[in-house]
Amino acid sequence: MMKHLLSSFAVVGAMTMAPLAASAEEITMNAVSMTPKTHALSHGFKMFIDEINEEFEGEFQINWRGGPEVIQMFGQAEAARNGAIDIAFTDPSFYAGLVPEAKTRYFTNSTYDAVNASGFIDKIQELHDGSGLFYIGTIPASDVKFHFYLREPIESIDDLKGLRIRAFPTVQPAVEAMGASPLVLPMGEIYTAMERGAIDGFVFGTIGAGEQFKGVVQQVVTPGFFQGGFNAVVNQDAWNEIPEDLQNRIVTFVRDDLAPRIDASWDETISGAFQEMESAGYQFYDMPEAEQAKYLELISDAGWQSVGDKIDPAVSAELRKMLTE
Repeated sequence: MMKHLLSSFAVVGAMTMAPLAASAEEITMNAVSMTPKTHALSHGFKMFIDEINEEFEGEFQINWRGGPEVIQMFGQAEAARNGAIDIAFTDPSFYAGLVPEAKTRYFTNSTYDAVNASGFIDKIQELHDGSGLFYIGTIPASDVKFHFYLREPIESIDDLKGLRIRAFPTVQPAVEAMGASPLVLPMGEIYTAMERGAIDGFVFGTIGAGEQFKGVVQQVVTPGFFQGGFNAVVNQDAWNEIPEDLQNRIVTFVRDDLAPRIDASWDETISGAFQEMESAGYQFYDMPEAEQAKYLELISDAGWQSVGDKIDPAVSAELRKMLTE
């Protein structure tokens, strides 16, 4: 029994406490995800949990409690850190205050296998030391990118200059690099702000944009930039209660076997997202290759500069080398 969990369920309110072990040997941890179970982005979380539970049946299980309806998404990593939940499947930028280096994973132009082989994942685990969180691994989504969604079409990336673009902290440097003005708005206000002309566009991921913003978006800028991906982080004290041999087997399975297969599994979801955009009437600005290189380089440099004053310069240089083809 993990005693630290006995007080946690008061924090999450409606959660009903489940047995912490199905047997003397099996350990069960409770988890939340940044998106609801039914959301398209939860595809990776479901695959992660289902395969862990199958691989380690009788030894270790994850009980997926739900998403932001259980613990709001921006507080999930902190909830894992303080023991209100065991595991959080979350965006690394959501806990950049605890581990600022974690969000550099966005800035890669490399493949998951290459990033893993570079030593980046082991380095990020090391950088979680002292945060109260153990980094199990990544739920990668390398082909899930961020895009500019616009009210009015553009004909060149120079046309982004001066536009009012809704952004969130991770992509704000990219917006500024294009000469646009980033504005912070709650996600639920994007549609109305677009409809009223309060903003000229917004940055959003590939998945879920078609139906959600139908009627207010005319154009999507491609290629996308940065890389999608989510971290699985666990309360350090809870992790320490797992036998070392089992810890090692879980981590090895996640990083070397499961994560590459999750990364390769997004094709259908991404294809469906673009079909949804087309059905919603979105046009696409597919920039010329020469323009693409300039665009992606500006955005990459801006991303790295944004963390420059938050992490050690030597560590930043080391991580950038690991993440760059």
